[in-house]
Amino acid sequence: MKTNNTYIKFAAFAAVLLFNSCNDQYLERYPLSELAPENYFRTASELQTYTNAFYSDLPDALAIHYNNPNQGDDEARNTLAAEFQGTRTTPSSGGGWSWTVLRKINFYLANSHKCADEGARLQYDGVARFFRAYFYFDKIQRFGDVPLYETVNELDDPAMFKARDSRKIVFAKVIEDLDYAIANCRDTKSAQLITKWTALAYKSRICLFEGTFRKYHGLGDWEAILEEGVKAADELMKSNTYSIYKSDEKRAYHELFIAEDAIASEMILSRQYSAAVPYVHSANFYILSASYGRPGMVKQLVNSYLMKDGTRFTDKPNFEKIGFYEETQNRDPRLSQTIRTPGYKRIGATTTSVPDFATSVTGYQYIKYILAPAFDAGQSTNDMPIIRYAEVLLNYAEAKAELGNLTQADIDRSIKLLRDRVGMPNLLLSAANSAPDPYLLASYPHVTKSGQTGAILEIRRERRIELVKEGLRYQDLLRWKEGAKLAQPFYGMYFSGAGEYDLDQDGKLDLVIYQGTAPTKKPGVQYQKLGELVLENGSNGGRIVNLPDIDKKWIESKDYYYPIPTQELQLNNKLEQNEGWDKSGT
Repeated sequence: MKTNNTYIKFAAFAAVLLFNSCNDQYLERYPLSELAPENYFRTASELQTYTNAFYSDLPDALAIHYNNPNQGDDEARNTLAAEFQGTRTTPSSGGGWSWTVLRKINFYLANSHKCADEGARLQYDGVARFFRAYFYFDKIQRFGDVPLYETVNELDDPAMFKARDSRKIVFAKVIEDLDYAIANCRDTKSAQLITKWTALAYKSRICLFEGTFRKYHGLGDWEAILEEGVKAADELMKSNTYSIYKSDEKRAYHELFIAEDAIASEMILSRQYSAAVPYVHSANFYILSASYGRPGMVKQLVNSYLMKDGTRFTDKPNFEKIGFYEETQNRDPRLSQTIRTPGYKRIGATTTSVPDFATSVTGYQYIKYILAPAFDAGQSTNDMPIIRYAEVLLNYAEAKAELGNLTQADIDRSIKLLRDRVGMPNLLLSAANSAPDPYLLASYPHVTKSGQTGAILEIRRERRIELVKEGLRYQDLLRWKEGAKLAQPFYGMYFSGAGEYDLDQDGKLDLVIYQGTAPTKKPGVQYQKLGELVLENGSNGGRIVNLPDIDKKWIESKDYYYPIPTQELQLNNKLEQNEGWDKSGT
């Protein structure tokens, strides 16, 4: 049952409706006298009501578990995002170049001093400044350099037509806002509200991004930023406010993502859903329907999961030609808690289910976020993760490794906790660095070659597995300068060719891959025609090939940023377009 927090339903709905009744872009009109700045912002409740509206800008379920390109190279579908095809063009307007949210935040900060309750003002100013940091960091990730506005400017103000400020200047202001939020937001733990802990966790995230982006893109000044991220994560870790959720190693990881209420011991910030509001999402429908891309994990990611004893699956001879049943045995338990593997039963079911090729293009079918069949029509109510404590631990370990000062003690208080949850052996620093994984080395050609190369690679493995389908992979590839991975083929399960397959080895036929005329169909058996199901070597078998007739393309010189819309360039001649993009829309 959902908690009793009415606000926590991300229902700042009253506030959203109230403020949307104003001029959406500039808040120049105040049709309700209560909103006029001379009459509003007088009480703690008014500050809360206004800042509640900012929560609607946090990612929703679609952005977290579904939207491309957020899943990066972890997931194949029967459609491709423009980012994967190199078909993005410069839009005339929109394209993420919107300042409406910033205007509202700055409007609040310009007026909150009217509240005589200093404690409330400091708290809600902290929330507002968290969201301003959140707003600007999104812009940095998308565009690089952007104009910095800290006050409310009118349309005819010359400051509205300024050049872009350096990302380094803007990022410094982002950190300044986050530090204010850390100092002034409430320190009571909440999975739905912005707190001191949320701000610390988010600071660890963005410092890792910005530090590694600058490092791998040759922008300089990265070490101090990674150190700031380490300090933020360390402060949160030492507070003992959060912990890694544990129950049974065979189900603890999966339980995090099907919980009706976010598991507060680990979820630092989540998007809350409830049938009572109603405010629901469609994870079951999008993942299990044949109508929305038929998402499936790619084989490259399946390969990355270690064996249960900590050895590497990719050290096995001919590992790319191992069939589904064998490749899923004795693996890191997170694999069977993320996709359907032999023996899988849906919640509430008494019988097992094999992967459904009608709804998964690779055969590796997700179970993360999937509730009972009663929710299949698009009424899911499980809360969705935005920031987890597990990510903070990963941020800490990766930043230390990139700085070159990661120790075994650091691993023991970070990576080990994630592996303990699922009964996996600990990562040993000396072993990782003395013999870096060749498969991972080939996967990440830009990784820093140093005395801690092996550790960096293993932490990337751990991050990919732990945070899969949580909307962070695309940004990871950008900061590591590995965008070209999006242009590589996405593969699925291996099959030796046409034939009959018992996928879970329970003695019952599950799948027939056939050539020519379809055989007489038997109940409970899936049929796939060779050629419609494309194997890399045709009738000689191989891995499933996702979208073999569509070219994927990544242009290193331009695709790490998005273009500024042409309309904005025309309105403000001081703006300069990002490299590789121009004003003509190409």
